[in-house]
Amino acid sequence: MRSNTVKHRLQSGGTSIGTFVFEFNTTGIGRIAAEAGAEFVMFDMEHSGWSIETIRMLIATTRSTAMIPMVRIPATEYHFIARALDVGVMGIMVPMVESAAQAKVIAASARYPLLGRRGAAFGVAHDDYIGGDIVEKMNSANNEVLLIALIETAAGVQNVAQIAAVDGIDVLWIGHYDLTNSLGIPGQFDHPRFREAVAAILDACRQHNKIPGFMAADVSAGKSLIEQGFRMIAYGGDIWLYQAALRSGVEALRAHAKGA
Repeated sequence: MRSNTVKHRLQSGGTSIGTFVFEFNTTGIGRIAAEAGAEFVMFDMEHSGWSIETIRMLIATTRSTAMIPMVRIPATEYHFIARALDVGVMGIMVPMVESAAQAKVIAASARYPLLGRRGAAFGVAHDDYIGGDIVEKMNSANNEVLLIALIETAAGVQNVAQIAAVDGIDVLWIGHYDLTNSLGIPGQFDHPRFREAVAAILDACRQHNKIPGFMAADVSAGKSLIEQGFRMIAYGGDIWLYQAALRSGVEALRAHAKGA
């Protein structure tokens, strides 16, 4: 089965740069992102309203690239995790992770027995419709899946050390807007409480050999995050990247037209 190059790069101490997709559910968006150099793409189900049918199309049209397709599911539910994996997703991000018990549910739902309780279906999308030894397939799937726990509430920060200690969770990702909301300081990323929370999450990652992740709004923010120790970085999302590029061009042309 396919190797998860992002997971292996992170496990070997490297950094991986990718992006989010929220809006453009087209057959080309994955290939466009891959051609731009993104190493992973996170298709969003939490805030986009996309169903598993949309995700199935996005994954099918992305798997032809070297980029690793991932999905943020909307909640900690077995059917969200297992169905996403069956259509070919290679990484799962779960929002609002607040306890070790919840993290264990995520880890078990994403892995075949004896490590977990993922239901068996072979010769389907996730193994590219081919035959083969099912034990080998299960072992490969268990090893290659990347599991990301979003720490984005005060409770998640309070329990972050226990969450980080759960086997099978690979990445602790900070949901920065939700975290500031939960801390009662909406959008105040320089506030001491937010900075303390970030420090606690980074410390839990160091103590338990987990990868810290974050979405960077721009290149400057991304550089700062890497310097802080974050090693899985999403460079923005399709909505904002398109809007920023379009605004920049339109404003430049408008200014030139006024001066001509």
